[in-house]
Amino acid sequence: MAKIKPQALLLQSKKKKGPSGISVPTIMLYGLIVAVMVFFLFATYRHWSRRSMIQTQDDLSSTEGENTFIEHKRSDVNGPTYASITTSKGLITVELYKDGSPDIVDEFVDFCQKGHFKGMRFNRVVKHFVIHGSKVDKPEGTEDWTSRGKHYSRLDTSLKHEAFMLGTSKTNHEGGGFDLFITTAPIPDLNDKINVFGRVIKGQDIVQEIEEVDTDDHYRPKTPVQINEVTLKYSI
Repeated sequence: MAKIKPQALLLQSKKKKGPSGISVPTIMLYGLIVAVMVFFLFATYRHWSRRSMIQTQDDLSSTEGENTFIEHKRSDVNGPTYASITTSKGLITVELYKDGSPDIVDEFVDFCQKGHFKGMRFNRVVKHFVIHGSKVDKPEGTEDWTSRGKHYSRLDTSLKHEAFMLGTSKTNHEGGGFDLFITTAPIPDLNDKINVFGRVIKGQDIVQEIEEVDTDDHYRPKTPVQINEVTLKYSI
């Protein structure tokens, strides 16, 4: 057999075709497939992430709604805690002593809901004593009011009950309705005279302004001062 020279072998190896390269369309196709897969995975992640967030918000809203309902229900059971008394002189806010005087507060709330206090006048204003609102003006009680006012003005202030307390007469309210007292000075035997069921927490200046109105000899205001409306509140 004839011997092939090395130069001939080298030439033959150069003439052999190498492996065919990957074409540009194939690369583009693979790139497109990868891009579609990445987009699909991102869209899926975003969908489930947003769904999870919405579910969490719904759970929180549901919890808040339940808490609000529970608080509102609890408030309904306990009844209103405050009352805003709108007078011709301004607004007086009172805190109701539901725990200390539950029956009186319930009665007061009932009269409020019936609109009993609308138009009620302060028909007795005794300086350094009380302002008294009632829809029944009894002339026979004038002397008693006068003597009490003079009596309390001479008492030692260090021994008196605190001022700005809210109360009502210790009498049956069926006939004349529910009357209101607001003390303008400490009263020593306040609980012997009226049922205390609250206190003024805002509008003390309005109480004092009513206290300063001009009155006749029977402690009746010369210019009418009245309650326009009473609004019950669960919070302030």
